[in-house]
Amino acid sequence: MLKKRILLKLGSNTLTKDTDHISRGKIEDIGRQIAALKDQYEFIIVSSGAIAAAKQFVKLEHNGEEINVKQALASIGQPHLMRIFQENFRELGLFTSQCLLSYSDFEKEQTRVNIKNTINVLVANNFIPIINENDTVATDEIKFGDNDKLAGLTASLLSADILIIATNTDGIYTKASLSSAKPTTIEQVTDLSELQKEIGESKSSHGTGGMQSKIDAATIAQKAGIETWITNGLTDNFITDAMNNKSTFTKIKAS
Repeated sequence: MLKKRILLKLGSNTLTKDTDHISRGKIEDIGRQIAALKDQYEFIIVSSGAIAAAKQFVKLEHNGEEINVKQALASIGQPHLMRIFQENFRELGLFTSQCLLSYSDFEKEQTRVNIKNTINVLVANNFIPIINENDTVATDEIKFGDNDKLAGLTASLLSADILIIATNTDGIYTKASLSSAKPTTIEQVTDLSELQKEIGESKSSHGTGGMQSKIDAATIAQKAGIETWITNGLTDNFITDAMNNKSTFTKIKAS
């Protein structure tokens, strides 16, 4: 049976559960869901969180630009982040691999082919590629989209069936309901220009994306015929609940 391919994008707020450190419990929750679904689905992960992981261990002294400090923190945190994934996933019988990419990699045809071939070999051999921006040499992710755009580009390149973006809300809310105690989720949409009218400018506390970068990622995915789900990664079982219609989230249909 041909498995469906899911590109799962995990932001810093999901991985920290809106705290100041990476949550092993959340990574275990993600691993449990992948283990439960692995007979029907194959997973590729785009994960932020390297800077958040480093902040648990170090406070860097510096006199230079903040962006350089964040690059240094990413360098320190990336091995810790991968170790946490590896340890938690291995206990569930899941194997992981690391892939560091930059946006320039998607601009060269031969590099695109190399990325696709390598990741396809990993997935075929039951390894879960965990992709992150190569923050030590690139600043785009740190300054802008918290890997949302990288997730959209990767989903497109690897012909994913679904792009799941985990965030800290129940999808995208209507602008009119944002001031209420219980905001209303836009549950299904095809026309992204309509969705654009509903979003605000706010960004999350640990992430750098906000909803605009998620719509940008969904735009890339939609052009490639890929459906995007924006789900609340802070809740347990957010992937399986979305699949079983047990949760509220935003589904952006493929065009």
